[in-house]
Amino acid sequence: MFVAMNRFKVAKGSEERFEEIWRSRDSKLKENPGFVQFHLLRGKTFDEEGYTLFASHTIWERAEDFEAWTKSEHFREAHKNAGQHREIYMGPPVFEGFSSVEGIS
Repeated sequence: MFVAMNRFKVAKGSEERFEEIWRSRDSKLKENPGFVQFHLLRGKTFDEEGYTLFASHTIWERAEDFEAWTKSEHFREAHKNAGQHREIYMGPPVFEGFSSVEGIS
């Protein structure tokens, strides 16, 4: 199993807009070999810093499946408007990828 996460610092007051952008995307994740699951996670609001932390969280059967998706037309289509909403972000997303060492279901 491979977990791919992007962390986003979203400007305080822009949380609903950020969530709507994600809800309205046509990611076609389910059409990609090896895709298992997706979650958009809302974290803590850091009042003094002026942002709320979010994470996109996808689970894949293998790291190679995730890498294939990032090179696919589905990926390009899902991310084509990513730069249009810069004002709601406090910096670029931070990617983290993890291979499973142990799991319990």
